[in-house]
Amino acid sequence: MTREGPRMRSKERAASLAAAAAPRQQEPFEDTGDAGESLRVLPRWMRLYVYGMHGVTLDVLLSSLQGALTNLDAKLVGFSSLYLCAMHALTHFALEKIYSQKKCFRGRPLVFHLVFYPSVYIGLQILIGNINTLTEQVRVVSATQLVVHYVLALYFSQVFHRGMAHLRYLPASRCADLCQSISGPDGPPSAGLPGFVRFLFFGMHGFLDEMLFTSLFNLVEKSDGSLGGHTSLWSFLMYGSCSFVVEKLYFHLHFGRGWGTWRRLPIYVCFIYSWELCWGLVLRQFDACSWDYSHYPHNFMGLITLLYLPGWVLLSLYQDVLSNVLLRIRRTKDLDCESGENGEVNGQLESKKN
Repeated sequence: MTREGPRMRSKERAASLAAAAAPRQQEPFEDTGDAGESLRVLPRWMRLYVYGMHGVTLDVLLSSLQGALTNLDAKLVGFSSLYLCAMHALTHFALEKIYSQKKCFRGRPLVFHLVFYPSVYIGLQILIGNINTLTEQVRVVSATQLVVHYVLALYFSQVFHRGMAHLRYLPASRCADLCQSISGPDGPPSAGLPGFVRFLFFGMHGFLDEMLFTSLFNLVEKSDGSLGGHTSLWSFLMYGSCSFVVEKLYFHLHFGRGWGTWRRLPIYVCFIYSWELCWGLVLRQFDACSWDYSHYPHNFMGLITLLYLPGWVLLSLYQDVLSNVLLRIRRTKDLDCESGENGEVNGQLESKKN
């Protein structure tokens, strides 16, 4: 008995150490483990929303760079339209379905990524570009445009779709838990989207906001039925950084101090006006400022005007809505989603696992 006692104790200690080590191996997944059963694929409306913004961003990026190379204009003005926004949302959704079929090319990934998907992508882009002129004259696509479309197709298949496939959504029933999962009084949940991704989202949304405003302005003031709008490439940095800081204010003031909406709103608006003024002063030094409010009443240096106060108030309120939506989005690290990238296929796989 005296000899077996130490041996039994050593075995018990080894078993306890093994049991203690088992949970530690699962710690990297604890952020999504508790809520893993409630994680869902991004809703269809949300994907269409992101797809439309992303398409507008590509329009503005390509047109502004083309204008900069042609006219050497530091304002970097780009163009898009509400029509193109809707078409991009639908074509992105169709491309999502095409990308989900890559499992049919197992063993031949190069054929899918370098031939099949780019061919479908280029065909859709040519269709969008000619849909307004089908009854008149079909536009001829140049070799340069084909190269650009091919590069964008590679970007979609290698970067964009893969990134979207890792995003998951927590339903509205988890909102109360999200408030408790905030890491600190003024920070987002640790399992949420990285700050860089949130910055990109807000920058793309800034493009969408300005394109929407200018297209409606052109429709009312100039009777432009094409619903075309414009913005500047600098607006991406302006809106992305401004909304990112306003979101931090929202986390701190709402979750940290419990301030209500109307108490936070004046701080939002003051910061937005200050941000716009500072950016305008800097851009004017390089002749890169794309706006001038000198002909509007109640303007200051032509860079800010009280005439836009109602618009900034509405955008500030909508900013909180966007922040609440982004709080529900998680980026998963599992690679199982690649077998059914995005869409209902991925959702069915998740439901079977649960």
